[in-house]
Amino acid sequence: MIYAFDTYYYPEYANTVCIAFENWTSEKESEVFVEQTGVDSGYESGAFYKRELPCIQSLLKKIVLKPGDMIIVDGYVTLDHEGKMGLGGYLYEALEEKFPVIGIAKNEFIMPDSHRRTVFRGESKTPLFITTKGIDVDEVRYHVEKMHGAFRIPALLKKLDQMSRE
Repeated sequence: MIYAFDTYYYPEYANTVCIAFENWTSEKESEVFVEQTGVDSGYESGAFYKRELPCIQSLLKKIVLKPGDMIIVDGYVTLDHEGKMGLGGYLYEALEEKFPVIGIAKNEFIMPDSHRRTVFRGESKTPLFITTKGIDVDEVRYHVEKMHGAFRIPALLKKLDQMSRE
């Protein structure tokens, strides 16, 4: 199972949504998990994980992960050549490195990262940015290219983004 997470912030709370789907080419989600939590910290440049990681960890308490499951976050796993961690890297460590974590970001991070890959989907001239821990980034790049949907953002990830804003 693949579990994709996204969080949207309102003034008083964060709305975190996770959609689960069977495989990379799934057209529909199998399950949806939603949780609203208080926002413990404001946005801190270069430390986005401090705000979002607690939201994901809280929602993960409602999910029973099994061997072979993977997690997708809206953001980065690594941030540079030296392996500086982003949100996904901290999540990977919090999960004791038992489950692969994949970062799919819409915006390019300023620091170069030899572990980062770009994916161009549909007719878009703007890439998605892929980073991983626990799984080969080139394998994931291939799978993201094949995800359902004709546009830059795969259909299930677009749906996830919309659900987090509801």
